Amino acid sequence: MYVKRSGQKMREGDEQMSKNILITGAKMVLPNGTIEGDLRITDGIISEILPEGNLQPNDEEFVYDATGMYLLPGGIDPQVHFREPGHEFKEDLQSGSAAAASGGITSFLDMPNNNPAATTIESMQSKIDSAQKKCITNFGFFIGATPDNVKQLQLAVGKPGEGVSIPGICGIKIFMGSSTGDLLVHETEHLRNIFENTAGLIAVHAEDENRLNERFELFKDRNDIAAHVEWRDDVCALNATKLAVSIAQETGHRLHILHLTSGIEADFLSQLEPNHRITSETLPQHLTFDETDVLERDVRLKMNPPIRYSKDKETLWQRLLDGTIQCIATDHAPHLLEDKSKGWPNAPSGMPGVETSLPMMLTHAKSGLCTIEQVANWMSTNVAECYQMVGKGSLNVGMDGDVVVVDMDTIRTVNDSNSWTRVGWNPFHGIELVGWPVLTVVNGVPVFERNEGTGDKGMVLVEPGSVGNPLVMMPWD
Repeated sequence: MYVKRSGQKMREGDEQMSKNILITGAKMVLPNGTIEGDLRITDGIISEILPEGNLQPNDEEFVYDATGMYLLPGGIDPQVHFREPGHEFKEDLQSGSAAAASGGITSFLDMPNNNPAATTIESMQSKIDSAQKKCITNFGFFIGATPDNVKQLQLAVGKPGEGVSIPGICGIKIFMGSSTGDLLVHETEHLRNIFENTAGLIAVHAEDENRLNERFELFKDRNDIAAHVEWRDDVCALNATKLAVSIAQETGHRLHILHLTSGIEADFLSQLEPNHRITSETLPQHLTFDETDVLERDVRLKMNPPIRYSKDKETLWQRLLDGTIQCIATDHAPHLLEDKSKGWPNAPSGMPGVETSLPMMLTHAKSGLCTIEQVANWMSTNVAECYQMVGKGSLNVGMDGDVVVVDMDTIRTVNDSNSWTRVGWNPFHGIELVGWPVLTVVNGVPVFERNEGTGDKGMVLVEPGSVGNPLVMMPWD
């Protein structure tokens, strides 16, 4: 066995340890509260949790002294764009997975707007095969809906009353707005056809495409970033969300609303009867930034749907705290700074986020906006429940050994130069955060560490493809 103190750098070869690790002295964020103690992972599965500690090390067991640190269930990011295939110069599954691990994210769900788009069962299998060779975290993928690929969607998730579960496939993604080519599905008849004839979970990017097209004429000649949110206004978002909800209610289909950005959307959802078949998420960007930040940081903060106003940020926090919004995602969508510098409206929409989402939310907890336990729920437990993930989302005996040790005391400044994402920048550049992961563990294997020895950027500990599995999700009928 090898005992490692939380401030020490791992020795050469330590990353090759088996899936057996004992984490001692941590403040463990358990389902029933935070308790100091020890947690053991054996053969990749949480096997013992002892409040107050004193678990004795076993032979050939890696021991990590986490005294003073917090131990959380590994983060699950349910919305990333890792750009493979087609735009690997921005990101691929290897660089995206490493970036995720650096941010304490042990599982991710990737979107289908690739080149070519992932709209067939064959393209889905190709992404799963690539992930098994490249990733150091667990992974899942959405199949993209088009106006005429219902048969392919059925192969991926099943038919009504006959849901299927394929490891690595998490559901259907519908772009109701802001997409190109076949991935745009905004006509009601096509939406209804998909909802009526598939099983599984449907996740929607909810923006009213017709309203977007009509309103663009009013703003196309402007070159200021404020035009973006004025063009893609909250009514545009609300219209699409209402349409998706109405079809889901009529068909009884499982629906997840991606990246809520507006207060009126969140208030609308709060008025629905509590229903586990309709859930939603928001992003750290929309809980942190508002119109003032957009003017200051300009196109770095250009994304779809846009970062809105302080009143929207306040309402999103309220609806997150009252349970209307269940999850935190990132919509990690990297673009080159060279392209982002083209200004509005030509700069592409999207930004990195997977590396800093957990520290950003834990910094909000440190400031009193929420609790560490709530962050663990929003970024792990609730995500696993929304997607019916097997073995994920909490520190319980029998669950998979995906955990993250975080430092709530050391302040580190976000710096573009420390980015793991291939594009090499971060929207939170220059902001001081706590809650940085010091150890990320996937299936019982340490895959990433950060401390004084590694520097603020940290260090990946394993080879691509050596750790991580396709996520298994129970089927939705």
